[in-house]
Amino acid sequence: MSATRRDDPTATTPPPTPTDRTPRLAVVLLCTAGIVVALTQTIIVPLIPQLPTMLHSSADNTSWALTITLLVGAAITPIGGRLGDMYGKRLMLLLSMACVAAGSVVCAVVDALLPFLIGRALQGMGFGAIALGISVMRDIVPARHLGSAVGTMSASLGIGGALGLPFAAIIAEHVNWHALFFVTAAFAVLCGVGLARTIPASPTRVGGRFDAVGAIGLIAILVCILLPLSKGATWGWGSPLTLGLFGAAAVVAVIWSLVERRVANPLVDLAVAMHRPVLLTNIASVAAGFAFYSMQLIPIQLLMAPTSSPNGLGLDMVTASLILTPSGLVMFVFSNISARIAARHGPRIALAVGGGILGVGYVVFLTVLIGPWRIGWPVIIAVACIIGAGLGIAYSAMPALIMRVVRVEQTGEANGVNALMRVVGTSASAATVGMILTWSAIEISTPAGPVSVPGESGYVWAAAISLVASVTAAVIALAIPTGRPVTVDDI
Repeated sequence: MSATRRDDPTATTPPPTPTDRTPRLAVVLLCTAGIVVALTQTIIVPLIPQLPTMLHSSADNTSWALTITLLVGAAITPIGGRLGDMYGKRLMLLLSMACVAAGSVVCAVVDALLPFLIGRALQGMGFGAIALGISVMRDIVPARHLGSAVGTMSASLGIGGALGLPFAAIIAEHVNWHALFFVTAAFAVLCGVGLARTIPASPTRVGGRFDAVGAIGLIAILVCILLPLSKGATWGWGSPLTLGLFGAAAVVAVIWSLVERRVANPLVDLAVAMHRPVLLTNIASVAAGFAFYSMQLIPIQLLMAPTSSPNGLGLDMVTASLILTPSGLVMFVFSNISARIAARHGPRIALAVGGGILGVGYVVFLTVLIGPWRIGWPVIIAVACIIGAGLGIAYSAMPALIMRVVRVEQTGEANGVNALMRVVGTSASAATVGMILTWSAIEISTPAGPVSVPGESGYVWAAAISLVASVTAAVIALAIPTGRPVTVDDI
């Protein structure tokens, strides 16, 4: 840990010990804010086929409605965490919700591509709310309740993801797509007002000057990694543009790390980021994020594929989304179980258990895929719920591991980087699973004409790689050294 950060004369004195009373309303509102942010990631999915018509543009151009939110969200997560440490987590949290509300309104009132992309970028600026919310909890929640509160906040991502598809599909089908964004804006405004009334000002701030050069460098690295991951299937994985961006990411990363080590108040304290418990937790987060998003991509394809295709169930979007909804609720329940495991055995064991359960879910899925049975929707529900349980445990353990080994004034920054690692994992999953399912595509006949759907080998390979990611997360978790637990005096 850098001496400069530790001895920063602009840092305020440590916050007083939180009272023994849990601010339940504040915790509920923080978790609701996380769900609202997660909704912005999934409400666009049912609209993808309609986007070219809605926005009067080509499918290639409208695909940026997904990509730009991912890029902005990934960049703002660690930057927002650092700004929260410097100027106040409450302030940055309120700004995050304001961006979600503003972006949602912009998307709701326009029907042209460029302003719609601006709105989606503004929505992406709210992605840091989950990491900021976890950091706020460290300030206001008593130590004995912190684990369960953080677990619930972490699970809000899964809850929002599970509820987002049916929510979006029902409103888009029975009202119109503009209403989706108006409703999201209303939720964001209500959350912001509630948070402003219940969250106290941050008691600990490190102050200092914002590292603008470090922020620009980090954005450049993320663009050079996430852009080819999300667009590689369209550009070609061996194209000069794809390979050039990956190469540029490596070069910029080396230069950025050298610069960051010499800055008095760096955007990311690399000494902390390379500390073994933090580093291994972040690597495990990439693997867990990969396994998480694979289960978002694979089952929906099976559920909506025509019945004449391998394992296809021929369901509509609303029905398929409702079938997957219970997995988010299971994730929520098991986030609290994760806190109990962490309290008794430590968060690294909780993370390992979560990774192991993720692996069990993929083993069951592979067994059914390879076996002589035809997959039915009850099997999909069971597999999704097993994986939801593993994610609830794993995602709740990650911030607990981070907060055990970082100083309170670096909580926002460290949680922001950890959240970023999960985004990298989900982006890698989207690229890898998407490429595999496209590679395995077969053409089948339907009453509406021939359609292309993933073949059985694609599902098997995608699930097998996700199983490897789950096992990797569990193994790395067991390699994390035991850190000194955070005490009441620390927070």
